[in-house]
Amino acid sequence: MCDLPGFRIIARIRSDFGEKFGIPRQSGMVPRLTSEVVFEPEFGSCNALRGLDGFSHIWLLWYFSENAGAKWSPTVRPPRLGGNARMGVFATRSPFRPNPIGLSCVRLDRVDTSVPNRPVLTVSGADLMDGTPILDIKPYLPFTDSRPDASCGFAQEPPVPSLEVTFSREAASALPGETLDALADVLCEDPRPAYHCDPDRVYKMNFAGFDVGFKVSGHILHVISAIRKTS
Repeated sequence: MCDLPGFRIIARIRSDFGEKFGIPRQSGMVPRLTSEVVFEPEFGSCNALRGLDGFSHIWLLWYFSENAGAKWSPTVRPPRLGGNARMGVFATRSPFRPNPIGLSCVRLDRVDTSVPNRPVLTVSGADLMDGTPILDIKPYLPFTDSRPDASCGFAQEPPVPSLEVTFSREAASALPGETLDALADVLCEDPRPAYHCDPDRVYKMNFAGFDVGFKVSGHILHVISAIRKTS
């Protein structure tokens, strides 16, 4: 097992996102998304999970493995500000940070300990790419982790889905029902960089084992193709 300097990978996530493009910008934005946290054998003791099934939500601390070694900047362009205004990196959740560590709150749907030394947590609402290393798991405690009166700077209001998603007949018929619904929930949040507005551009996205192609014109996102990937 390959450990990070000073850290140990305790698990990896299995998700529908085969690449960074299209991943929700925050956890919990797409509750319909289901993922699995699969433990490494060394950390797969059922005793380590004792009592976890009593919590409805958990925190995942994880490593931005795709950004390892990437250059970081003191200021970044948050999508919430249209991708033009700059803010300090520590005032944002940009993945490009001095230490590429992510933090996500997800719903814990199931704890499966049926396979010895290889327990699996089924979670929903995760914003992680498939294979992302998990560094730690902690229970979510509403009495201390929830702050309803907190101020949120430039992100005070939750984002409102901005796009209506439609599917070509071919794309709709290629996608299983649950996959189609989850994909629609992801795409309505508009995965494009905030400064992209070319209606003729075809965007490609790897989702749930499909190569998905779509265009955006005005407030309509139209999925034109969904082709199952071959190994």
